[in-house]
Amino acid sequence: MIIIYKKNHNISRKKISKNAIKILFRLHKSGYQAYLVGGGVRDLIIGKTPKDFDLATNATPFEIQKLFKNCRLIGRRFQIAHIMFKKETIEVSTFRGHNHDKKNINKIHKKKTNLGMLLRDNIFGQIEEDAERRDLTINTLYFNVIDLSIRDYVGGIKDIKKKIIRLIGDPETRYREDPVRMLRVIRFSVQLRMKIEKNTAKAIPKLAKLISHVPSARLYNELNKLLQTGFGYQAYKKLKKFCLLKIIFSFPLLHYNKNINILINSLLINVLKENDKRYKKKKKIHPEFLWSAILWYPYFINTIKIKNNKKINYKDASNISLKLILKKASFILSIPKQIIYSIKEIWKVINFITYNSKNIPKKIKKNKKFFEAYNIYIIKKKIEKNKIFKKII
Repeated sequence: MIIIYKKNHNISRKKISKNAIKILFRLHKSGYQAYLVGGGVRDLIIGKTPKDFDLATNATPFEIQKLFKNCRLIGRRFQIAHIMFKKETIEVSTFRGHNHDKKNINKIHKKKTNLGMLLRDNIFGQIEEDAERRDLTINTLYFNVIDLSIRDYVGGIKDIKKKIIRLIGDPETRYREDPVRMLRVIRFSVQLRMKIEKNTAKAIPKLAKLISHVPSARLYNELNKLLQTGFGYQAYKKLKKFCLLKIIFSFPLLHYNKNINILINSLLINVLKENDKRYKKKKKIHPEFLWSAILWYPYFINTIKIKNNKKINYKDASNISLKLILKKASFILSIPKQIIYSIKEIWKVINFITYNSKNIPKKIKKNKKFFEAYNIYIIKKKIEKNKIFKKII
């Protein structure tokens, strides 16, 4: 373990959330250890403004709850405390421990699947154990608000300087415990413009299929972080490189032929690039814009098939296809109902514009989803000039 004192780093208390500092001081006054930890420390070191400030302590979740009236406990896999303020929520986790005594360990506290994935892990320990249990070295730095020192147990400072993303421990074991770590490795590598360490990268294609075992709601949330925070296209390229793309988007990509997949990918790439531009300009990103684009061609191709097979008009075939595709999407990808409703609206507007592009009535232009729909329409119109599309329809 290395201690970096104030004179050797650039972190100032002034750059840390006042609410986080209040929590840290109260925990210290109550006799507990408490640190600012994770991405907040990393971002402060590299000169970025942290999005959130996570804390770690040796106080248990119930002990934290006793100290803070505005606290609620969440999580099954590992219970943590959320301390709520008007405009901010501070996450406080208890130091995690190792499971060395397999005979006496209570199954309620730790549970794994046959694949090695952790389902529940409420084992508390010391700060040294907590450091080893975290996933990435660059996110395993502990800042002490009292003496302004940084504790580095796994070489995080060194990797930040070298711009390397490295898993703590054996990559295969860590990915099996939590396959989402593969997405986190990719996310931080593109977000921070860092290289992925050789062994950390090597294990991803080998274990990529484990992503299919991640609960769909959690996967949906992780994908939104990965693809809709300013570096979506770069993330897309790495997902493809590490054999994760077809597993994540198995529903849109694996049920169609090569030519249709070219269309799906072309629309996805263009929408990701558009989202990246919006993010950089600090414009609001709407999840339905991305998801309606990802699912557009499966919906459209399915509509054409239904139209031809049942010999019905496009509108009726469209309604059948829309329900079928979105039902599958909401089940497999766990897309929230509100987003599903927005996708319906976007597709309806796209269909209307496609056949009435010269005379779009004010009623359609006033639709809340017109902007997203029109953008997708313009992008797909360019794509559909390709000869491949003409062969499909």
